[in-house]
Amino acid sequence: MTQSDHSRHHINIAIDGPAGAGKSTVARLVAQELGYVYIDTGAMYRAISLHMSRAGIQPDEAAALSEELKRVTLELKPEGERQFVILNGEDVTDAIRTSEISRLASNYAKSQVVREQLVHMQRQMATRKGVVMDGRDIGTHVLPDAELKWFITASVEERARRRYAEWKDKENASLETFIQEIADRDRQDETREVSPLRQAEDAVLLDTTGMAIADVVSTIVERANLQKSW
Repeated sequence: MTQSDHSRHHINIAIDGPAGAGKSTVARLVAQELGYVYIDTGAMYRAISLHMSRAGIQPDEAAALSEELKRVTLELKPEGERQFVILNGEDVTDAIRTSEISRLASNYAKSQVVREQLVHMQRQMATRKGVVMDGRDIGTHVLPDAELKWFITASVEERARRRYAEWKDKENASLETFIQEIADRDRQDETREVSPLRQAEDAVLLDTTGMAIADVVSTIVERANLQKSW
């Protein structure tokens, strides 16, 4: 299939929402169902945050961040049901999935230098269509022309329970701690100066509180198939 044929038969899907809403899981499963490419932008920010913290570069050091980004290579490699994150040749898939890196990512994501570089990479990845991309500003900033946009959310308590279930065996933290972290993250994401979290005007709002993952995925896949047939 030529690039023009590929583009004609595929659409780009943007999935935004707050921390813990299940965006990554949903986006990955939607991509599998449609035979699309899944781009986990959150993992990209986490990987950059890990690298910069190792290098001792703070989120507000714009010049140092800009220079260090020139030395960073980042790959997303799907294998079966997993997507591996390769940072300068190192598999950091598991290393970036901690609450500490989550907190760091929120801080580095405020940097215009970091966001500009990663947004450029993300847009390049989406040029051939057939992409499912999730994050916090995909529909509003990264892919404003995406054919299908979703804003997935859930109550703070629901999102905290999901995070707690995922990390309770890895970290010594209570459910109450996760509730506070989720609420704090929401405030940071919604009030940051660079690309704050908000629902795109043409995005479909989907509250997943009490919904099974399979139901969320099927809802999006059904709408995507309708969109492709128009």
